[in-house]
Amino acid sequence: MDNQTDIENADSKKAEKPSGFLDRTLKNLKNAWRDIAGSAYDAGKASSRPDLPDSDQEQLREQMRACLETRGGEVSARGRAAALGHVYLALDAKGRERFLRLLAHDFDVDEGPVDAAMDELRKATDTDSRHTAQTVLKKALVAPRIKLLTQFNALPDGIKFLVDMRAELLALKSGDPAMQGVEHDLRDLLTSWFDVGFLELRRISWDNSSAALLEKLIAYEAVHAIDGWDDLKNRLDSDRRCFAYFHPRMPDEPLIFVEVALVNGLANNIQALLDENAPVLDPNAADTAIFYSISNAQKGLAGISFGNFLIKRVAESLSTEFKGLKTFATLSPVPGFMKWLNQTLADDAPGLLTSGEARALSAVATNDQAPSQTLKYWLENPFWPENQSVSEALRAPIMRLGAIYLLNEKGLNKRTLDPVAHFHLTNGARMESLNWRGDLSPRGVKGAATLMINYRYDLSRVEDNHEAYTSNGEVAASSAVRGLLKG
Repeated sequence: MDNQTDIENADSKKAEKPSGFLDRTLKNLKNAWRDIAGSAYDAGKASSRPDLPDSDQEQLREQMRACLETRGGEVSARGRAAALGHVYLALDAKGRERFLRLLAHDFDVDEGPVDAAMDELRKATDTDSRHTAQTVLKKALVAPRIKLLTQFNALPDGIKFLVDMRAELLALKSGDPAMQGVEHDLRDLLTSWFDVGFLELRRISWDNSSAALLEKLIAYEAVHAIDGWDDLKNRLDSDRRCFAYFHPRMPDEPLIFVEVALVNGLANNIQALLDENAPVLDPNAADTAIFYSISNAQKGLAGISFGNFLIKRVAESLSTEFKGLKTFATLSPVPGFMKWLNQTLADDAPGLLTSGEARALSAVATNDQAPSQTLKYWLENPFWPENQSVSEALRAPIMRLGAIYLLNEKGLNKRTLDPVAHFHLTNGARMESLNWRGDLSPRGVKGAATLMINYRYDLSRVEDNHEAYTSNGEVAASSAVRGLLKG
């Protein structure tokens, strides 16, 4: 499962980072390595030629070899690794791409030893010789660059450096198999280092969390952008909770976080849920916990899944703190709906609309259009939710088509087409309620025709739901959601 697409920030644009945020992060990393770095080809030279021209690449290549050969002992190798990291940080985007390509092509698996080891394995005639040949083959299949990447990890803040390096690799979208190999090597290393058993679940609060951490929360929120400090304070009020996973080697960097509202009954509208002027509820009187935003904070950890563990851990924590909580549910976007609907309308499939829906749409037609073209026309107008008669005409077809999209449209391996739905169904949730006018923001109108959905987490049923979905593609859904299919 790909966290980058399957979690709640699917198909979203991150909030702008606060001014100076990235500069401070980069400066801290450089300072942490300054005392241990030392090399003939250093950050000073790299910064004077940040695009890493060919004339500098041989020096860099030699320095990488020296690191791998551990010349001068481990202390010297650590210094060279720090110097290499300094060089990488001093380069511009083009220079970093060339750095990574050099690492990919010059320090990849050597096919000669692999072929020789395979020959020895094929010739092995007894158990001992086969085990020996297998050991040699396994060693030959490990790219030399993995040792260098591991040396980076041993440096102060080295794991954050590698997470950010993978984010840059993913952004390159290279068709080069060797570059893809570096990305796969990093993904495998990070997967082992970020096993959920190593992670710490912590609550983030207005009073007890540092200003630097709160600033990062604003920067990393990917589902519903946080509009400044007042908005953030509202989201961390007494009837709200925010939890995040942290890694011991990145104690001040949230990996993924979830925002929760403690309410009575299922929330069905995100604007109302985030209204700063709404009264603060007594959390001890709440019967429902609404998970309304789940954000991956580190692009370099895309595809390394721990979001499913986060929801269950938070639900258990809230159950302990608030005995009155009976329902755990999300208020989630439906990010793929309009893309699917636009294609469906373009195909102009017969029988798309019921007779009742066609009559309602004919009443708001602007000329002699077919009902499906009237639907398409209004959906292309971003202000249609402000027109009451249009909104009423669109409600029935949009709700029914939304249910079809969520329940019936499948991709590979019987996986539901909507990425957020796939994430929650994989985690054992049930589609509970589809909400009309759930998100009236420009993004909600453009991406999902205002639809939002509640996924319910019944902790006694999540394992059964998970098994039915992952094994057979069976979607757990309430009768209310299934009833929408009938129109």
